[in-house]
Amino acid sequence: MNIIYHCFGGAHSSVTTAAIHLGWLATSKKPTFEELLQIPYFEVQIGADHGIFRYMGEDEKQNKVFILGRRNLKDNFEKLTYGLAKIYGRKEDFLLIDTMPYVNWKMVIGGSLSRGLEAPKLGRKIVLQGVQDSFFKYVAFVEQIKREYLNIISS
Repeated sequence: MNIIYHCFGGAHSSVTTAAIHLGWLATSKKPTFEELLQIPYFEVQIGADHGIFRYMGEDEKQNKVFILGRRNLKDNFEKLTYGLAKIYGRKEDFLLIDTMPYVNWKMVIGGSLSRGLEAPKLGRKIVLQGVQDSFFKYVAFVEQIKREYLNIISS
């Protein structure tokens, strides 16, 4: 299975959710700023990176985990991707997961300042606080995905 976590810019929510999925972050406590900044692709994606699938790793069931910044495509991204997969008889090989439902205002403002306006000194602290604020929502989300779609029971 190819699991693709996608969001607007591919720099924060999809990256954090993929890291939780892969077990890179402890799920019992909020990650520190330093722990978040150590995740590959966190806070580094730029406009030119949008639409590029970034491989993050394999989970405990050998599912491949990717992230993607899909800008304003939103629902159309899933229609397009699943449509192509269906044409090639591979639709069951993909699970597309939108991480935007748990993005909060700090992540939007901080991400816009940091990545959109290329002012990381202004936006980074705000976006990091936002990720920390939503962290346990992302943990619950990943646990739900693993339980309902991947038959991975968390301990």
